[in-house]
Amino acid sequence: MRRCTTQLSRGYGFGVFACTAARLKKKNEKSSKPYPTATRTVIYSHGKPVNYSAASTVATAPSASFPPTPPSASHPSSTALGSTLRTDVSQATPNANSQNLDSSSRPSPRPSSPNFPLLPSHPRLSFHMTGEGKQQQDPPAGQQGVTVKNYPDVFNFPEMEEQVLAMWHEKDCFRTSMKLSEGREPFSFYDGPPFATGLPHYGHILAGTIKDMVTRFAYQTNHHVIRRFGWDCHGLPVEYEIDKALGIKTSHDVAKLGIDKYNDECKKIVTRYVDEWRTTVERVGRWIDFDNDYKTMHLTYMESVWWVFSQLWEKKLVYRGFRVMPYSTACTTPLSNFEANSNYKEVRDIAVTVAFQSRADPNTYFLAWTTTPWTLPSNLSLCVHPELDYVKVLDTKSKRHYWLAEDRLAEVYPKKDKKASKAKDADNGEEANATPYTVVEKLKGAQLVGMKYVPIFPYFESSMSSTAFRVIPGTYVTTDAGTGIVHQAPAFGEDDYQACLDAGIVEKGGKFVCPVDENGMFTSEVADFAGKYVKDADPEIIKVLETRGQLFHKASIVHSYPFCWRSDTPLIYKAVESWFVNVESFRDRLIECNEKAYWVPDFVKTRRFSNWLAEARDWNVSRNRYWGTPMPVWHSEDWEEVVCISSIKQLEELSGVTGIEDIHRQFVDNITIPSKRPGMPPLKRVPMVFDCWFESGSMPYAQEHFPFENQDKFKDLFPADFVSEGLDQTRGWFYTLLVLGVALFDVCPFRNVAVSGLVLAEDGKKMSKRLKNYPEPKVVIDTYGADALRMYMISSPVVRAEPLRFREAGVKGVVKDILLPLFNAAKFFISNANYCIESGGQVSLQVRSTNEMDRWILASCQSLLRYVKQEMKLYHLYNVVPGILRFVGDLSNWYVRMNRRRMKNATDSEDRAQALSTMLYLLFSVSRIVGHIAPFVAEMLYQQIKPLLPANEQVDSVHYLMIPDEDASLDDPELERAMSRMMNIVDLVRVLRDQMVIPIKRPVRQVVIVHPDQQYIDDVRKVADYIKDEVNAFEIVMSSGEDYVETKLDANFEVLGKKYRKEMPAIRKGIQAMTQEEVAKFLHDKKGVVVGKELTIEDVKVLRQVKDGITDYQSHSDSDVVVLVDKRQDQELIDSWRAREFVNRVQQLRKKAKLVVTDEVDVYFEAEEADLTASILNSKNQINQTLRGVWATMDQKPSDAELVAEEDNSISGVTVRLVFTKPKA
Repeated sequence: MRRCTTQLSRGYGFGVFACTAARLKKKNEKSSKPYPTATRTVIYSHGKPVNYSAASTVATAPSASFPPTPPSASHPSSTALGSTLRTDVSQATPNANSQNLDSSSRPSPRPSSPNFPLLPSHPRLSFHMTGEGKQQQDPPAGQQGVTVKNYPDVFNFPEMEEQVLAMWHEKDCFRTSMKLSEGREPFSFYDGPPFATGLPHYGHILAGTIKDMVTRFAYQTNHHVIRRFGWDCHGLPVEYEIDKALGIKTSHDVAKLGIDKYNDECKKIVTRYVDEWRTTVERVGRWIDFDNDYKTMHLTYMESVWWVFSQLWEKKLVYRGFRVMPYSTACTTPLSNFEANSNYKEVRDIAVTVAFQSRADPNTYFLAWTTTPWTLPSNLSLCVHPELDYVKVLDTKSKRHYWLAEDRLAEVYPKKDKKASKAKDADNGEEANATPYTVVEKLKGAQLVGMKYVPIFPYFESSMSSTAFRVIPGTYVTTDAGTGIVHQAPAFGEDDYQACLDAGIVEKGGKFVCPVDENGMFTSEVADFAGKYVKDADPEIIKVLETRGQLFHKASIVHSYPFCWRSDTPLIYKAVESWFVNVESFRDRLIECNEKAYWVPDFVKTRRFSNWLAEARDWNVSRNRYWGTPMPVWHSEDWEEVVCISSIKQLEELSGVTGIEDIHRQFVDNITIPSKRPGMPPLKRVPMVFDCWFESGSMPYAQEHFPFENQDKFKDLFPADFVSEGLDQTRGWFYTLLVLGVALFDVCPFRNVAVSGLVLAEDGKKMSKRLKNYPEPKVVIDTYGADALRMYMISSPVVRAEPLRFREAGVKGVVKDILLPLFNAAKFFISNANYCIESGGQVSLQVRSTNEMDRWILASCQSLLRYVKQEMKLYHLYNVVPGILRFVGDLSNWYVRMNRRRMKNATDSEDRAQALSTMLYLLFSVSRIVGHIAPFVAEMLYQQIKPLLPANEQVDSVHYLMIPDEDASLDDPELERAMSRMMNIVDLVRVLRDQMVIPIKRPVRQVVIVHPDQQYIDDVRKVADYIKDEVNAFEIVMSSGEDYVETKLDANFEVLGKKYRKEMPAIRKGIQAMTQEEVAKFLHDKKGVVVGKELTIEDVKVLRQVKDGITDYQSHSDSDVVVLVDKRQDQELIDSWRAREFVNRVQQLRKKAKLVVTDEVDVYFEAEEADLTASILNSKNQINQTLRGVWATMDQKPSDAELVAEEDNSISGVTVRLVFTKPKA
């Protein structure tokens, strides 16, 4: 006698209630109500009752090991993995509204790849190894009855990932993969070096994920990919930390401590967080070489930086200049322009309008406006635009004359309101004059040039009186703000400097008035404010002006101001001696070379970066600091002799010093080079070090110690095939790489660039540890897993260089929408594959199924494979995860659910083998397709099914395998189209059921599908049986005619409105009055005459409506197809529904009893009402399709049967008692 087993595995969460992940709205899921809770459940062990708790079904199971080994038991054990994320398989229905995982459209063809050195396809590498990387395995399943250990009831993805990570470390998988790929075509990747003085955050994880995704894909397409991690060790970030720790505020403090001790302290903290970085980077699944990393403080790296600079020197692209630069008083060093532009903030400052007294007329003053009062003691001139109109006005109140731009009168003398203008003057009792000034003279700015004025502060009057304190011309002056007259302090403004240089007030390269020291303090030259920080002196300076009667006006304003990118303190502009790379001389070449690179997204290249390059300024590469690569320039005191050193060997030869093993400042500052001129002092090194951006920009050469070593290797790796960083690096690393690459070799040093945006807190603000407005990365990873975080970020707008508001719910959505459905599908497959193998069947990769559902999902897999490859070759990383989501939805919510009976069908072994072999093929393919996106997921899938694979596909890690080749023989676009239409129809029916409050478990008599295109009807006819099962209908009717619907036309207002405007009402009325014959002719001809106007098909909207009189059906349309559902119910439908409910209750009790698919029981039932019993017995054939073996009414149960489980439940509100007994031998 056959015993009763169910067609549904207890561990699989799919059933008639499952909805598509992408197509069904949340509100339409509400009709799928949970099954009634059992009033009593008893589970028996050896015939004796034991307590049953729903929680205990998962909480008491032991922990599973991973990766698994094939068990010796006949079927897998039920296991659980901890409690960090207890996601029960019953939660597998995806959430269609998960952020950034839009799955509403099918994978679509993409444009062909651009003509760039992107990633080509290569034949899949087959592994026939007996040595390293090859794992000895038992024969594949089906040959000697090898079964596979299944997944646990509860998926704890973080713990499973940790076990994968342990396996990777134990088997040294990354290093092995590198050995396996030796000899392949190289794929060159440059990794921008971060500072290790802080812990990694979401921005670093995002950048690392993008890099890992691309380099893994390159490996999968048969490339050898060297991946070295790098560290930025020098510069302000490190020094600023030491300054804070040691309380260092000035250069005198460093001198007192000693540069050697200062640099030693810097060196100690450089690698402070290296271990934490390595742990985080590896935990998120990134494979990169930490053991062979590069550090910018290594001797070999620093020597190559010297060589880079020497090449610029030889090309005469370097010069020394005394120029006004952005200056950090906190870090006591100038910054480059791109550093200054990287951190602007809105600040509130005091703006003052100052009256400068004319020497020619003591009662006449020039009004100048400034937001930096501290620069006034250094004023040397006033600047006007030579072509603007200026007026001399008599101030009614003060009786003074003031010069200012005519266009600024209204702002300088704003009109008072009427009440104020009528107020009585307190002194004379007369009405105040409504106009507070009178224009007495008008001149062009050029006519003011040369007029002299009295310095407002006397500090430099004697030394500068011959050339300074006069009006000069400058075309940069505008009337957008202020007075149209700009006060000039050439030591503290770039425009000021240039204007004064042109006017002969200062000389190029010469020193000039700069009474501010390196710490931003006034020097003794400005006696009244000596020793004060410049910004702190503003109030005192304003008070002095007010006392002297020279403060015309003051106001508080909010404006954008640059801050130091490292110390986050306000910058000033200050004249300093610096070394520059003459970028302006080859700026056009930068633009030309950048045009050859492929950027994603393109707007970063064409707008942001190109605009930046077009305005590129000479690059200040020197810093007045200590912890960095010293500039290799030695010079005589008179600068007549200057030597640029290119190597340690050259320095030893010229200086006579040997055994140089470190070239930091404390080791080279005291090295001198004898002068070639007899009797002259030796040459000494300039005191500066390199900007750390110069060092990181030298990375392509310095990481290989080029040109001193690895010349052939460098040539293979230059230019890089791929680089990726955040959007801010368009003014940072991307820029410095390009400048040095073009300057040295006249090429762009990268071929492909992927640019990411900024990761913000959920509220749109910057992530802040102080505000605690974001979840810590470790917490998110420990809760949901690294792959969920990877997929969430990689599918978000941040990969398109847009900002991302990080939502933890988005990461959870990946688990719900992708991971759970995928692993539930794998779990279901393994359960049934084991059952097939145990019963003598076979499961293999040799799949050539004739079943339509198999052919469809195999074709869909090929489309996914082709889509992923195409998007990856275009570096459209953001499109990959949505494509995977669509496929997982098709696999889990459609294929597996609709084919579960086939996979369990013991009566048709061939059909079962085709279904299971199809699933094995799909899971093996998916494990390789997602390998570069979700490396843990790929490994977890692969390791579980590995014993079922052929010997040549069994390796230690899935990441040794290549991405599959497309198999054109599996393509079937027509079937994919038909299935897509089927899914759309099913979704429409589900919406209708929701509207009619008829749950999907309750059958309907008839569903009618109406579409005018016969091709559409033919497609649907191919899959009509599947539609019938999915919508739970007794009959499917298809129609392309007018039996159920009629076609009407209406006006397309967007088109017709522009043409006819006032005539629209009459035209619309004529369109709506057209008969069916007239409509048919119009659609056939695609044009027609309506109320005397010739219209085309673009002028109208086509509407398909259910005909009047069809009242027994409810309809729904998506503007493509019309679906009607029969609303009528009868006894046959009720019986079928109750039978389905009965089967479900049996399945639920099997799950509670922890029965696996191979556990046989006899089922007996008893209903309180005879009507329900009759319905169940009347549906015997339907029930037998799902339940195998004995099932009968309670009166047929043997009195001596051993109980397995019993439960009181309900169907349609009627109590039903179920009893499972152990079959007799």
